[in-house]
Amino acid sequence: MSFWDAWRASRQIRRAADRYAEESWAEPSAEDVRWLAREVAAGDEDHAAWELRYLRRALAQLVAERDGLDDRTGAAVAAALAERLRNDRGIARERLSIAERQSNLRLSRYRETMRERGGGPLAGRLAAALVQVTAPGRPRRVEEPELTALVERELAESQERLREIFGVAALPEDIRPSDAVNRR
Repeated sequence: MSFWDAWRASRQIRRAADRYAEESWAEPSAEDVRWLAREVAAGDEDHAAWELRYLRRALAQLVAERDGLDDRTGAAVAAALAERLRNDRGIARERLSIAERQSNLRLSRYRETMRERGGGPLAGRLAAALVQVTAPGRPRRVEEPELTALVERELAESQERLREIFGVAALPEDIRPSDAVNRR
């Protein structure tokens, strides 16, 4: 690949990451915020809204890392999400370091949860992690189908956005994925 081809490809990935980050920055629904506030966050709708924002953004990052077609996708998405956080007008400048720290803590927690083996379906484990970061005093295992459904929806939307923006892997039927990697 020539220098210019590599430069164009890198630029294309950055633009796609910016779009993916922008779409991942959408506000959670008022209904989801009210439900989480009522059921988990002791009625605090502002706290519930922030936890749902952090969840959506963390899932966007983790899905990009896990499902990206290119190894650079995860890094490009991380950079785009970090830039959006730094420029978020909803965060007071003096509170930015707190928001970054909280975002990174949630990202780490959800990453650990996705790496866990066993313990039930992924959405249920992520829902339990959401409860833990929202209301640390609650038991880890919370069987709330509405919360699991909310997490499943967020995860599916992140995956769909990633496919829509970055594309879907397609190989000829006679080539196995492991063979395609070895041909590079």
